[in-house]
Amino acid sequence: MSEETGFTTMTGGKARGEAPEIGVGMLGYAFMGKAHTNAYKTIPYMIYPPPAIPKLVGICGLVEDEAAEAARRYGYENYYTDWRKMLENDKIQLFDNGGPNDIHPEPCITAMQAGKHVICEKPMARNAEEARQMLEAAQKASVKHMVAFNYRFLPAICQAKKLIESGALGQIYHFRAQYLQEWIMPHYGTPRIWRLDKESAGSGALGDLGAHIIDLGRFLIGEMKSVSAVTRTFIEERPLPEGGGTGKVDVDDAFVATVEFENGAIGTLEATRFAGGRKNHQVLEINGEKGSIYFDLERMNELQVFWVGEEPKETQGFHNVLISEAYHPWWENWWPHGHIIGWEHLFIHELTHFLDCIVKDIDVAPWGATFKDGYYAAVVCDAILESADLRKHVDIQY
Repeated sequence: MSEETGFTTMTGGKARGEAPEIGVGMLGYAFMGKAHTNAYKTIPYMIYPPPAIPKLVGICGLVEDEAAEAARRYGYENYYTDWRKMLENDKIQLFDNGGPNDIHPEPCITAMQAGKHVICEKPMARNAEEARQMLEAAQKASVKHMVAFNYRFLPAICQAKKLIESGALGQIYHFRAQYLQEWIMPHYGTPRIWRLDKESAGSGALGDLGAHIIDLGRFLIGEMKSVSAVTRTFIEERPLPEGGGTGKVDVDDAFVATVEFENGAIGTLEATRFAGGRKNHQVLEINGEKGSIYFDLERMNELQVFWVGEEPKETQGFHNVLISEAYHPWWENWWPHGHIIGWEHLFIHELTHFLDCIVKDIDVAPWGATFKDGYYAAVVCDAILESADLRKHVDIQY
């Protein structure tokens, strides 16, 4: 970990000493299982010297043939169809939970009670009560715990945080965030998958997308004080994936909320999976006394920055800054400036940070999201649902 930047960096062609091995047990082999596994396999040779060498001990999924194929494809030593059996393997020191939301609490709690470090995909739980139980278990266990809010590890977001904390923007007035996708619009014919089922997911666009921008609001601006929200479910019944009828959609398709921060800033949060043409459109804008920052995830190597009064009025405006210099967060691990990185690199940064915290026994916070952060995000999500249900302003209470 570099003392100057606060981020793990490449320090030369040869490592000093032997990096320890940390055995990994993965729950889930689909989207997140693939993304996390790619990171574990990349860390040893790209983050050099690595804080640890991830050893792929076991991977778990419900369907045996698919779990076995995932183990062969990704290079795990063993496959399981029962996460309890996987957690009995003493070679596993780090449990990575990339399963659906309803199987976040019990496996994570069991793993921590067994003395294993845990990283859990977001949202950490279906609601704040489940998240609180997970946080309490984490506090009782002498293990490291992290929620996979991977966008904290974007170099551009890290740079924005450093600018805000340095006072460069002065007093913060506004935080605006949108996370827009389109993949469950009618023309896609998406069936009632688990993400559209409250029992499995807890919420819809709110937990899937909104949790990310809620966490980024807390990460960049500070704690949230109150919310006022509207939610909407546009298609209330969908065909069941296995055929034979339809099922009720009992989660939100979209939400919009206003938010008040404890430091006096105000903001808006919006997420939907019904924004035609938007594939993975996450944008943030922060307005302060001395300047503004604008970020677009689909242009993730850039920041738009405006500084008040720095230029003549005729030329004053936002400037595009390419975040790819060696002195920018995490960039010493990658390529010469201008040779941009991609979405998958965030998981490499995230898991490098977590391994570093395990090996050096240092705090996951403030750069990583702990289970406390996961719980706080869940409380805000619950407050948004409560506000929409009651149609009134709701104070946030942790």
